[in-house]
Amino acid sequence: MPAQNLYQDLKTALEELKKFLDTNTATIKPAIQQIAALVPEVTEVITKLISLLEQLKNEIQNLNVSAIQHLDKVAQFTGNVKTVLQTSRSLLPAQAGAIDQVLNVVDVVGGLPSLDAVKADIIGLITSIIGNLNTLKPAA
Repeated sequence: MPAQNLYQDLKTALEELKKFLDTNTATIKPAIQQIAALVPEVTEVITKLISLLEQLKNEIQNLNVSAIQHLDKVAQFTGNVKTVLQTSRSLLPAQAGAIDQVLNVVDVVGGLPSLDAVKADIIGLITSIIGNLNTLKPAA
């Protein structure tokens, strides 16, 4: 089984959220409305979440990796780097912050070869989730 990567993990998380919202939006909408009457910031939180999802969708749409040559080799390289860094973490506990920063970049780059396979799915999931969140958002 191939290792999970950032984009597949994102797709999986979005699928779970979409499934929950598809099943429960009508059920939780009245509760959200009542909570927003007591805690007005709830509407702001939903609005910010929608905004963040729109930004994520735009970033995913703008990633075009199909023209990058030897991306598979770069993915192998980042996989090796990830293994070395994860193994080194116990030996360099004071460098955990720096290791995490490098690992974050390695995760993004390492997952690029699979991005085209899940890109349309991710965009569709985000669009659907935004629609459900707009339904939940109390009227202004």
